[in-house]
Amino acid sequence: MKPIRVMIVDDHPLLIEGVASVIATQSDLALVCEASDGEEAVDKYQAMRPDVVLMDLRLPKMSGLEAMCRIRETYPDAKILVLTTYRGDVEALRAFEAGAQGYLLKSMLRAELLTAIREVHGGRRWIPARIAAALAEHVTDENLTGRELQVLSQVAEGRSNKVIANELGITADTVKAHIKNILVKLRASDRTHAVTIALRRGIMQVSPLEGGDDVSPMSISETYQHSGSPASRSRNRLALFSH
Repeated sequence: MKPIRVMIVDDHPLLIEGVASVIATQSDLALVCEASDGEEAVDKYQAMRPDVVLMDLRLPKMSGLEAMCRIRETYPDAKILVLTTYRGDVEALRAFEAGAQGYLLKSMLRAELLTAIREVHGGRRWIPARIAAALAEHVTDENLTGRELQVLSQVAEGRSNKVIANELGITADTVKAHIKNILVKLRASDRTHAVTIALRRGIMQVSPLEGGDDVSPMSISETYQHSGSPASRSRNRLALFSH
């Protein structure tokens, strides 16, 4: 029997080395190539056509989500298992929408990596219990609107309602109404709690500034901005549990 040919995409050499050492102990698995950014991942996939891809979400040059979409545009049967540190339901849902067959937290690699690879290769989904629970918890949630996302981003920067109103060209009362809606939709008790929830779920993220170790202002994640309508998100979440 031919071994399952695996490709890993991650920008952390130590993680790649660790995964490679685990795979090397298995007679039915073989690591055939690796990539350190999204663009390289697309090129390597086209060149090597691995059976299973282990894909990080946050990558240089091109995100893991975009790389998955690019790969599956040409190879719709590509089998991709996401490896990530992000536990948020928004991140997981977007990964599955982009075509991932599995989602694995890096903290679970030692216990679940080998089984997850084999399951995904066999055509089955791999969703850890804690990720499934997070997806199920928010299955009927209403999305924040574009304006609410803008307001939330401003709130995360510690700006007052008056400053937010001036920045967005709306009244302070309108800002107050948006914040009220945000608190209801996120089930938050106050502004700070709303930001905390948004960060935990992957609605917002903090990214390093280019050329340094400082962090940039919080921003709405690419994942959430392209997550579709509330109805489509609910359908997509429910579909994950029907396979």
